[in-house]
Amino acid sequence: MKNESYTTWSNRPAFLLATVGGAVGLGNLWRFPYIAGENGGGGFVLIYLAFVFLLGLPILSSELLIGRKSHKSPLNSMRELVNSHNANSLWKSIGWMSVLLPFLGFSYYVVVCAWAIDYLYLAIINSFETINGNTSAQLFSERTSHSSLQIFLSGIFISMTVWVISKGVNNGIAKMSKILMPMLFVLIIILVIYGMIQGEFLQAVEFLFKPDFSKINGQSVVMALGQALFSLAIGTGLIMTYGSYMPDHYSIKESAAIVCIGDTLVALLAGLAIFPIVFANDLNPGEGPSLIFITLPIAFGSMPGGHLIGILFFILLIFAAFTSTMGMLEPIVAWLEEKYPGKRRILSIIAGFAIWLFALGSILSFSTMSDIKPLAFLNIDRNFFGIIDFTVANLLLPINALLIAAFSGWVIKDSVLKEQFSKDTSNWRIYWRFTNRFIAPIAIGIVLIDLTLA
Repeated sequence: MKNESYTTWSNRPAFLLATVGGAVGLGNLWRFPYIAGENGGGGFVLIYLAFVFLLGLPILSSELLIGRKSHKSPLNSMRELVNSHNANSLWKSIGWMSVLLPFLGFSYYVVVCAWAIDYLYLAIINSFETINGNTSAQLFSERTSHSSLQIFLSGIFISMTVWVISKGVNNGIAKMSKILMPMLFVLIIILVIYGMIQGEFLQAVEFLFKPDFSKINGQSVVMALGQALFSLAIGTGLIMTYGSYMPDHYSIKESAAIVCIGDTLVALLAGLAIFPIVFANDLNPGEGPSLIFITLPIAFGSMPGGHLIGILFFILLIFAAFTSTMGMLEPIVAWLEEKYPGKRRILSIIAGFAIWLFALGSILSFSTMSDIKPLAFLNIDRNFFGIIDFTVANLLLPINALLIAAFSGWVIKDSVLKEQFSKDTSNWRIYWRFTNRFIAPIAIGIVLIDLTLA
């Protein structure tokens, strides 16, 4: 039975800003630059763009379709679709994972969010002045091992997210997205302009957009597909939940395309903001995950105007992370609110507190629990943070994305497609069906196997 009392976005710009904001996050500003740097730049970027629009667009459309068809939380949307299609009940696992994944993801994502707040403070007090490679690495180690500080900062970030989610879809998520997303684009453009003036901008443009396929191998292709899925927040429950608030007259295909374009634009602008600074300071573009928190502070401490640019950069990082954590908490609260209607505020607080408690394991992985390896008996040499990170990014996310594609390609009826894609051509429906049925499951399966064996 269709849910007739569902919440809808107040207008299309609110929906698009919120959804682009949910997809945009640390995957764009933290992960994309160093992944592109490690894989040779231009050739990787070209393959990444191809995957975003050839595979990411149809799967993202699938999540929007599933959400809008039932106008319910991911869990109950999948229950309704599985029952109405007389499909195997195992497909309901998509709904369960779409609630579990944002819970687990938020619990370790907030660790990096706390670092971003801490580094904003360090940037404000000009702690990066005269910093070098050794002192920067030492500073990062000292700050992340300060357990009470990191617990407090993560609590602040979660509380900010809870406050927004408790206000609801339009008064909370939509209003905040309308403020944060324009500011995010302004900040990132300021940083790009700074790179044009003070950095090696032409070198950065060549690095990002001039393909050198001699640097591309099978691993690079797999990484590009994995980054496309990660960046678009596919399989996290975010897109499906935001899709459940879509009015029926919005075009799913057009909305998905705008989300893909907006998300990709931020990733490319992040590269154009970061790499000119990296090259101007003779730093390594393939530095890896430490690029933002260890490598860039060295540049901020030595470049003209670096004090202000460092402040703006970490504000940008916090904004991007905040729009993502809103999208992580909403699927959980939406599901709880279906069970306990009218109690959004208290449910938001309970969900946020539960995430914060679970996050303590990841937070303390850099201090008092750094030597604790919970799965050592299985010869898995990872601390708590490492286990959650690997499980979410390398196992659950690609598995859920694969299941969403397969369910869309093989189970969803043509009558549903005609209803949900009524504004789109039959050629789009054919492409959507073929990609979800064959290409996406095979491609994601390859990524899953490669990442698991890595």
